[in-house]
Amino acid sequence: MNYDVLSAIGLSLFAGLSTGIGGLILLLFRKVNTKILSVALGFSAGVMIYVSFVEILPEASRFLGQAYGAKKGDWVTYIAFFLGIFLIAVIDKLVPEKDNPHEPQKVEHLDVCNLGQNSQKLIKTGKLAALAITIHNFPEGLATFVSGMNDLSLGIAIAVAVAIHNIPEGISVALPIYCATGDKKKAFWTSLLSGFAEPVGALIAYLVLAPFMSDALFGLIYASIAGIMVFISLDELLPSAREYGEHHLSIFGLIGGMIIMGLSLLLLS
Repeated sequence: MNYDVLSAIGLSLFAGLSTGIGGLILLLFRKVNTKILSVALGFSAGVMIYVSFVEILPEASRFLGQAYGAKKGDWVTYIAFFLGIFLIAVIDKLVPEKDNPHEPQKVEHLDVCNLGQNSQKLIKTGKLAALAITIHNFPEGLATFVSGMNDLSLGIAIAVAVAIHNIPEGISVALPIYCATGDKKKAFWTSLLSGFAEPVGALIAYLVLAPFMSDALFGLIYASIAGIMVFISLDELLPSAREYGEHHLSIFGLIGGMIIMGLSLLLLS
């Protein structure tokens, strides 16, 4: 493996295992600071939306233009973008809403529970949340990996945005397991391990796609990634940010994410 591949896999590992941060936050504090969480989720959405439209889609159009010509390349970019949206929407639909960690949780659920008797139902909820995260994180791992392979600075930006987005997912996994068992270590390790789908997705991408990498394939993946990240931002991050805090906090976070992302692209280009 060359340096670019190792760096890309490392970014996916960092992004995926940030679910463990969510589990750790939940266990260290009696109550999660929902205002900070709201700003952070808005920030993550701002980064994802900005980088999708300003950096990733133009890159996809450039690759596909080289492969198919300018006009046809633009059409392929357009189709691949919405295919990415439909892909992640279908994955999201397959997970029941009550077990889906991407669905906004009520603020009161972020208070650490009063421990009662061991509840198999709560344990099952935690395991289902972990499974749902595993399914959702696979395309996110691919996004982080491919971006990091082609442009390390872009990969870092996407990895940070995905990592922030994964923190409340870790909370979704750790909370029911901790409430059911009172075992902090089990809750933390379950939340941490649920994020392994992202580096696994990166490794599979490398093993399966590396021999076939071309301008056309890079462009298709990039356009699909942009669609996936826009859907995640609009369907998951912003609704969650508004649920956890005031409306303006999520918007301030969104704008802040765009500003920081734009500056970083200008400074690192």
